[in-house]
Amino acid sequence: MISKKRKSLCFIITIVCLFILFLVAVNTGSIKVTPVELFRGLFIEYDQKVSAIYDLRLPRILIAIVGGAAIAVSGVLLQAVMKNPMADPGIIGISSGASLTAVLVTAFMPKLFFYTPLFAFIGGMAAFLIVYGLSWKEGLSPVRIILVGVAVNTMFTGIMNAFNSGTGSTNSGVASIVNGNITMKTWNDFYMITIYTIVGLIFALFFSEKCNLLALEDKTATGLGIHVNRNRILVSLIAVLLAAISTAVVGPISFLGLIVPHISRILVGSNHKTLLPYTMLLGAFVFLLADTVGRLIAQPYEISASVIMAVVGGPFFIILLKRSGKNYGK
Repeated sequence: MISKKRKSLCFIITIVCLFILFLVAVNTGSIKVTPVELFRGLFIEYDQKVSAIYDLRLPRILIAIVGGAAIAVSGVLLQAVMKNPMADPGIIGISSGASLTAVLVTAFMPKLFFYTPLFAFIGGMAAFLIVYGLSWKEGLSPVRIILVGVAVNTMFTGIMNAFNSGTGSTNSGVASIVNGNITMKTWNDFYMITIYTIVGLIFALFFSEKCNLLALEDKTATGLGIHVNRNRILVSLIAVLLAAISTAVVGPISFLGLIVPHISRILVGSNHKTLLPYTMLLGAFVFLLADTVGRLIAQPYEISASVIMAVVGGPFFIILLKRSGKNYGK
């Protein structure tokens, strides 16, 4: 068992690291401000430098924080539902299904911009049902889930890339969703992702105890009076909603929903009452770190956070495959 003291320390350290990273991200670029200047410019008196940061950098930074939290929690919920430590919305095709729907809405129905996450949710749910249905054979096999998910993800990604190439899009609108690019995101994007994410995260926390029970054998959970299939469906809906919300704004991000839950289990254990809120914090930190590193390592050019996560997540996924027989955070 992991002690309460260690858990509290992990929360405190992660919050402090997230705050420090926020200040670093704010000062990544040609304009630099001190924390005091930032505070005064935001809340006390007008400052031209802070105003530029407010308009150009803050929406991107806050979207990375909110989107990272949503994707990471989605990964935790999917792993609980599928009893598969390798489940991730990016790997098993949910993000690409949601992304394809968001692309079509952005391209053909731009007036429905604020409702893009809802359409993305429909696409993500369709991808989830395809993977879940094709993977079921007298139970869920982790191997079948991954194989079917990779196939579905590849298919949807290919359609998106074909559509993007055929329309000659630039890195705004459709292309930003396809490429997982958050460079030109605005406050409207932040408001949209935040409203939907808050709703999804509240529901996720509400079902934390149910996630603990879903980790048990179905017969054991049923014996405790739990309606396993009903709760599995409800948790799946929340997981897909969170993945779709983030995908509609930041694009498909692979491995974030895989890496963060496993690190969280190592640090704070497998009790979802603690795991879910900590995963929110760590997911926000990891995605903001990926975006900030992408802005720093190739200045004045940028590497998108999705590329950074893919480069880091690939080796992590291989290691996880080799260690998949072990349990974390027990």
